[in-house]
Amino acid sequence: MTAHSARAEDSIPSKDNDRWIVHGEHPVYESEWVKVGLADISQPSGERFEHHTVWFPPVAMAIVFNDSADHVLMAWRHRFAPNIWSWEVPGGIIDGDESPTETVIRELEEETGYRPRSIEPLITFEPAVGMLRNPNHLFVVRGVERVGDPTEQNEGTFQWVPFREVPDLIRAGHVGNSGALIGLLHVLALGGK
Repeated sequence: MTAHSARAEDSIPSKDNDRWIVHGEHPVYESEWVKVGLADISQPSGERFEHHTVWFPPVAMAIVFNDSADHVLMAWRHRFAPNIWSWEVPGGIIDGDESPTETVIRELEEETGYRPRSIEPLITFEPAVGMLRNPNHLFVVRGVERVGDPTEQNEGTFQWVPFREVPDLIRAGHVGNSGALIGLLHVLALGGK
């Protein structure tokens, strides 16, 4: 196999001596929304020190296409912590024993009044892998049916945005949520599929 035909998966090193070792961890602050801890770790170089860890509840969200796949469902909304306005996609925190798929279905109905016709996993990612534990599960929904009015009133007003405008919205910095941004870019990289 030439270097040009090698697959990325075939070149992933798996050396245990490159692993960071966690000797222990203790909580600093905990609530239902966030847990902050200090971990006693050793780096591969042998240096040992305390490192912060932050846990947020896992979330699930979806890139939602209409039946003709030419519009995506997004809300223009304000987020107070970074004090920004941006386009976001439906989704939210995974409740209890709910699966990520069940969360997307529930959140889509609560936030928009739509139920998905088809839902597929897209990608799972960690938004700040250096110290944050917060798996984000992304899905793609193809087609929806109206089942009622939104019951969640604090998630912005959702509207159908032409998918062809998404690259311009991203370039202009109007998609600031990591889940929406990664999901939309992923779908764009796949040619909108």
